[in-house]
Amino acid sequence: LEMPPQSSSGNDDDTMLRPPLNRGMRALDRSLFRKTVPLSAASIFRNSDISPSRKLLERSKDLFVCPRINTVHREPVEGSARRCLLLRPEIKHDNAATWSQQLRELVDRGTASLIPYELKLDYSFWTYDEVMDSVIGKDDPEAYPQTVNQAGHVCHLNLRPQHFPYKHLIATVLLDKTPSARTVINKTDLVGDASTYRTFSYEVLAGDDDLNVTLHEHDCAFAFDYAKVYWNSRLGTEHRRLVADFFAAGDAVCDAMAGVGPFAVPAAKHRRCFVWANDLNPDAAEALRDNVARNKVADLVTVFNDDAYGFIRSATRRLLDADTPQSIQHQQASRAKSPPPASRTPRTYTMPRVFAHYVMNLPASALDFLPAFVGLYRPPDRPLFASPTSPSGLRLPMVHVYCFRPKDDDAQRLAEGACAEVSERIGAPVRPGGEDVHVHDVRDVAPGKTMVCVSFRLPEEVAFKEV
Repeated sequence: LEMPPQSSSGNDDDTMLRPPLNRGMRALDRSLFRKTVPLSAASIFRNSDISPSRKLLERSKDLFVCPRINTVHREPVEGSARRCLLLRPEIKHDNAATWSQQLRELVDRGTASLIPYELKLDYSFWTYDEVMDSVIGKDDPEAYPQTVNQAGHVCHLNLRPQHFPYKHLIATVLLDKTPSARTVINKTDLVGDASTYRTFSYEVLAGDDDLNVTLHEHDCAFAFDYAKVYWNSRLGTEHRRLVADFFAAGDAVCDAMAGVGPFAVPAAKHRRCFVWANDLNPDAAEALRDNVARNKVADLVTVFNDDAYGFIRSATRRLLDADTPQSIQHQQASRAKSPPPASRTPRTYTMPRVFAHYVMNLPASALDFLPAFVGLYRPPDRPLFASPTSPSGLRLPMVHVYCFRPKDDDAQRLAEGACAEVSERIGAPVRPGGEDVHVHDVRDVAPGKTMVCVSFRLPEEVAFKEV
């Protein structure tokens, strides 16, 4: 959730719509955000003239324009049923020299009269950004949090020491200005510091102490206890990219660090992939099972709770040695309300004997699990795979590994550095620009630090190396 910059009005000078300065406020006092803005208005005598008068004054640019303020208001006279049109601040009701020709015509024809109008604003009018500017100021771009992560109804902050005196005020304003939020928390340590499960310690700053969230991503529903599992709402685009760009119907996918299923569930639901999804965190594995059932993909996703290194090797062997491959039938869903024609036959998918993709989304340490691919297959397995000169047979799998790298605006240098890390772990060259090698700069995670995905085809000399 990013708090966008707000424009108060279409006028060059919008200072009149800024909230009162409340520097030094620590506990939110909403009553101190009341303000009266002196304007003029065109009082329209007959309701039937409101619409044509408004159009006329829109063309002449006489109206007061603000996205959050209605141009048409009730005339501020007790008992009056008339409506009036707010005018831009430069127009004065008692100074005809400030009137445009169109405005003067409305008055001369007896359609309208100009009156003073006091526009009343209060705390409910201003945005999070405007309230923070009132209290803290924004000369320093880090004076207060300007981007906020949100998972379901929970907003979570990463406050810095300079924010601490204002933390409860920041949280309260954020809760007020985010309709979908019920809870605001602050991380009190780095992800992973509290446990090996990528969870974190936190404090509730505002709202309910309830971190059981439900959210939607990639047309899939996810539910989990945010206090017990890892979730990053800013990775939604990356989850979609990997599934859409690489996975094909009927592929077998090994998701070694699956979390609550942001790759596994859409891979099954949208690509009809067979997914073996694993996570070391038992709470994540339990939530993943629930999300598999919630999204009706239990026939395609098998959930495991194991160490990723051992899982990569054992899952590969178990799938390879399976006596009876799993098969499912899938009827393509129809968007029409009428039932599908009887002639449409369901498509049958049979699980392959080898994984087409391995996903390793643990950027802090996933590179250290790459040695699991050394000697992944045995010499007798070699005939399963296509030779370099033959298009038949299976191809060795693609590995998609996430890692952190120093930020580098030179994309080639960033890719070379990430590939060098991969090459070192598997003992074979992986070069950017090579066949089936893709390096994607996912997102900046901190100043000078970025998250990268390296996708590469497992080299034959690595896959069949004797160990």
